Amino acid sequence: MHTSETLDTFVHREGKTLMKLDVKPNETRVGPAIKGESLVFYNPAMNRSRTRSVLLMQYAIENNLLGNGEIYALDGLSATGLRARRWLNELPPESSKRINATIIDMDPEALKLALRNHEEFPPNNKGGKLKTIRGDLRASILEQGWHWVDIDPYGSPVPFIDTAIQSIARRGVLEVSATDTAALTGSSKNALLRRYGARVRNDGLAHDSALRVLLANVARSAARHERSIEPLMSVWDSHHLRVSVRVIRSIENANRVEESIGWRIYSPTIEEVKASIKIGLQPDTSLEILPMDCFLPLSHPIERNDKRISGPLWIGKMGKKDVLAFMTEERAIEMCAPIDCKDDYLGWSEKDFEYERRRIVKSVKNLSDEANGIETPHHILVDYLSSWLEIGSPPSPKKLVDLLRNNGYAAGLANYGKKPSIRTDAPWDVIIKLALEVHPPI
Repeated sequence: MHTSETLDTFVHREGKTLMKLDVKPNETRVGPAIKGESLVFYNPAMNRSRTRSVLLMQYAIENNLLGNGEIYALDGLSATGLRARRWLNELPPESSKRINATIIDMDPEALKLALRNHEEFPPNNKGGKLKTIRGDLRASILEQGWHWVDIDPYGSPVPFIDTAIQSIARRGVLEVSATDTAALTGSSKNALLRRYGARVRNDGLAHDSALRVLLANVARSAARHERSIEPLMSVWDSHHLRVSVRVIRSIENANRVEESIGWRIYSPTIEEVKASIKIGLQPDTSLEILPMDCFLPLSHPIERNDKRISGPLWIGKMGKKDVLAFMTEERAIEMCAPIDCKDDYLGWSEKDFEYERRRIVKSVKNLSDEANGIETPHHILVDYLSSWLEIGSPPSPKKLVDLLRNNGYAAGLANYGKKPSIRTDAPWDVIIKLALEVHPPI
């Protein structure tokens, strides 16, 4: 039992935060919620995203990414306003009291509900501020400069990225969700080309390429407004993709945006691998066995009909090591998990509290381990690696990561859906050698 029925509403808890809804949410749904199911749109499938947002904001505060004063944070396309309310309720008091949060939505009922919930279930630490703006995000967002902007639309974020970038103060953080995964992963090729001006090979790394296409679009938008981006975290989670970036005002870095944009080539030729090594996108390696894929710069000539190619996409780092290292299970539970108590508002049992703690833990599963590999160039699906090397069953990802680390290379298990994969900076010939040690050919 995770909701409590009253006369005409359900009280629901996500993390440590309570709210009333007009219908009981379907917590078993894996994909996106359906608009129109309830008076105000609420998607329980985004609970992990909201948990990571709380943790990331605390990281940004602790590491002075948002300045030293009041933090103007915007929950755009907010619906229930739950994300902003979780910032205020679950951040430590010394952080929460600095947050001046605004939620924007075109639905007046959504804004009324958010304020009613905020008043009935105020932040436990009594800190921070919450206000509402009714209107179109693209018109309302430019009223002031923001230190934090969150865009979580129903579908593609493309219509909102440009104004979001313009609205950010001299330095700030932008988080962007995309639920149009069929387009971004190349399943809907026409939609991908229309919205993002790219193509993606629909293979095992399609979601990684999709995140990179989204990052490239954010980076180019930033450059148009004399800003640059630094990716903090990029996550594929169930039905949605999400990138979190630091936005910095810098004409010099904006001028160099194309240095971080290029192509991913599947089954590259020797010449393509050499070109990738020469520009520093691939560690120097023997070419006896070629890598499964490689990155090439935007300036590299390509054939438009070549089905091996994905891009233009981001070819730089997809996240920051310190950020992912911050995303530990212990910190997630401490900040976001509800505390078991006998006089709980919902009358939860010990089993209910344990269920919610497990949901919180799933939000950050593998992220702190992936910190060891997030700044490296290789993302390798171990199932695909076994096929590539014709060695039968795939090598153990954990054993391969341990071997790579023991040999002095950065490596980590990747948080990549349900597909076992690793990230590493080892040369391809070393990866092959160690993979064969873990699982010799039949």
